[in-house]
Amino acid sequence: MQGSAKEETGRESVAPANKIGTDHSAMRARNERLVLSLIRRHGALAKSEIARLTGLSAQTVSVIMRALEAGGFLKRESPVRGKVGQPTVPMSLAPDGALFLGLKVGRRRTEMVLIDFLGEVRASTVMRHDYPSPDGVLLFARESIAELTEPLPASLKSRIQGLGIGLPFQLWDWAERLGLPAGAMDDWRHRDIGAELGANLPWPVLLENDASAACNAELIFGKDKLPRDFVYAFLGFFVGGGLVLGGSMFAGHSGNAGALASMPVPDGAGGSRQLVELASLCALEQALVERGRDGAFLWESAPEWELEEEIVGPWIAQAAKALAHVAASAGGLCDLQAMVIDGWLPEALRSRLIAAIEEELEKIDLSGMTPPKILAGTAGPLARALGAASLPLSAKFLVEFGGLPDAPARDQ
Repeated sequence: MQGSAKEETGRESVAPANKIGTDHSAMRARNERLVLSLIRRHGALAKSEIARLTGLSAQTVSVIMRALEAGGFLKRESPVRGKVGQPTVPMSLAPDGALFLGLKVGRRRTEMVLIDFLGEVRASTVMRHDYPSPDGVLLFARESIAELTEPLPASLKSRIQGLGIGLPFQLWDWAERLGLPAGAMDDWRHRDIGAELGANLPWPVLLENDASAACNAELIFGKDKLPRDFVYAFLGFFVGGGLVLGGSMFAGHSGNAGALASMPVPDGAGGSRQLVELASLCALEQALVERGRDGAFLWESAPEWELEEEIVGPWIAQAAKALAHVAASAGGLCDLQAMVIDGWLPEALRSRLIAAIEEELEKIDLSGMTPPKILAGTAGPLARALGAASLPLSAKFLVEFGGLPDAPARDQ
């Protein structure tokens, strides 16, 4: 058995002074992120509530919240008077506390948003295309960054904390489904637009799968309380998704967990097809083209679609069956509580789809398991762009939501 450091050297082993300072700084930063995460998750909280939730001392919480307020990240709300004692002063997130840029690269539409600390979109730019190219996306991104940031006062420019990119992984695999010649999107195999953009930017640049980014937007900015375990489906030109376990995103060993597009589902003829073929919005565009109509309007504004029932009805039927099987499979494998449905589509169409998925789920033999609920997402059509912008927010200001305690009971 080896002797202790004291036995071998004759004196106590003491951490270097700079190591002590580093540990203290890291702990303080971690506690600040914890406080910001709790307030983001539960809304405005008083110091006493945060102390109860975290187990930190009242003095430590007071120091942290004063620092966050002085730094412009928190603001005071109106005092709340209880039956006894002094009134409490809840603290909430300050909208101007930090700004973030989010670039969403889509098959038909690419967009850049500037959001504030609450996730509200301050400004945005859009580019429509038949398919995205690395050079075209980079040019759009650089022009958009200038357009969105140059009008800002210096006080807000200094608050920009990073750029997130939501990009479909393996874009080159979808050339055929986009009606393009083989090799038309091969440039994406060899380009790293995150690194190319980051080389000339003063902020960090983070990149994530676009559907996983949308799922992250639902976790961070979503307006409804979600279960701790669910699968997330975002219906865009191609369907995609994400997986949440224990309240936190689960990425998998290659970062591609929740790749719903590739999941095999019954095709109704004794075989199987990938979900992307049955539950993607490109099928609606194709149906319009087959009827001699231009489907480009689908990618202009999601709430303003006008589609005939002969187009919408068959798509809902096939998409609902396919998504119901995904929900059943995911629920059986991971004991998930829900499937959350969102997408680039009108709210009324999403509601119809959810109702149809519920009906199809009832037709599947789910003996031995609890059927997952089918829930509507709340981030909406902009979820992928918001999710891209949420990447630097998460990296700098949040801890994993899965480890956060439930909201405290309010003082009466």
